[in-house]
Amino acid sequence: MITVLAVVMGFLSSLSSLFGMSRKDVNIVVVGLDNSGKTTVLNQLKPPETRSQQIVPTVGHVVTNFTTQNLSFHAFDMAGQMKYRSTWESYFHTSQGVIFVLDSSDRVRIELLKDELWMVLDHKDVHARGIPVIILANKMDVPGAMTCSDITAALNLTLHRNSSWSIHSTCALTGAGLDAAMQALSVEITRHLESRRS
Repeated sequence: MITVLAVVMGFLSSLSSLFGMSRKDVNIVVVGLDNSGKTTVLNQLKPPETRSQQIVPTVGHVVTNFTTQNLSFHAFDMAGQMKYRSTWESYFHTSQGVIFVLDSSDRVRIELLKDELWMVLDHKDVHARGIPVIILANKMDVPGAMTCSDITAALNLTLHRNSSWSIHSTCALTGAGLDAAMQALSVEITRHLESRRS
């Protein structure tokens, strides 16, 4: 039974490649302050059988792979502690998208959050290339968490000249909102790749 299934899956994969429907490989960078839930988000995006039962803070970076309907993602999960934030930008030039994860309940660090997010949006390898930035307003399940509208206003995002960002409410623990956010990212990355090709 397993052998038959493998043959069928291989045939379908070959058929997809023949008609140009195979998944494209893309690199994305996942950034945000420490304790925002980046690793938990990526863990939730992996197939259930490969998910980790215990999440530990990222040191340096970790690569996580997952897929959507038309893209295969190689996600660089970057550590969010202050001493590691300067390393984020070295990954932007080889990436086709950025996920910025923030803790919606973290009102204390809102100014720091704004500085770091704007740094990402303004970076030459993000802004000049027009690569999409998806902002995940994570931990929406926490009492007192800010809404996407609250966050947009607090971070002055409507004033930013880079229009290639969007914000989505998520809860990494349950996966709520992640499918819609990743679908939006997939659409934007595909559109960006096609525009560069034309």
